[in-house]
Amino acid sequence: NVIVLRLKPAEDLKECLQAVTTERAIAAGIILTGIGSLERAALRLAGSSSSTVFDRRFEIVSLSGTLSPDGLHVHVAIADETGQMLGGHLVPGCQIATTAEIAIGVCSELTFSRPVDDVTGFRELAIASKQS
Repeated sequence: NVIVLRLKPAEDLKECLQAVTTERAIAAGIILTGIGSLERAALRLAGSSSSTVFDRRFEIVSLSGTLSPDGLHVHVAIADETGQMLGGHLVPGCQIATTAEIAIGVCSELTFSRPVDDVTGFRELAIASKQS
C-alpha cells in the first residue's frame, strides 16, 4: 500500500508527516521518496543535541525515514541556491515554500515502535510482525 501526499505552502513538513501517520493509523511506514521546496529549514545536525534553523529557500533533494505511531525518524537532504547541500534529522519548523511531494510505503504485515535502546540510550526502531 502506498500513500502519496502533496503538501502546500506554509505547512510544516514534520507535523504533516506525524498527522498522516496518526490519521491513517500507519503502524509501519517507510518514506519511499520526497521532493519539494522549503522556505525555512530546521534540522538537528550530526552530533548536535539541538536544532539549527535556516531562514532561506531550499530544494528538498531527498527525504527518507520510518514512521510509527510512537515516533518518526526522518532525515532530509536539502540544497540552497548555489547547490550546496545540508542534511540532518528532520525537526518541526521546516516550512514548505511551494510544494512537497511524498510517497509513503505502508508495511501491512509489520508494526514499528521506538523503545529506548539500552546500548544507545535513544528511542530506536523495533520491528515486529503483526499477529493475525
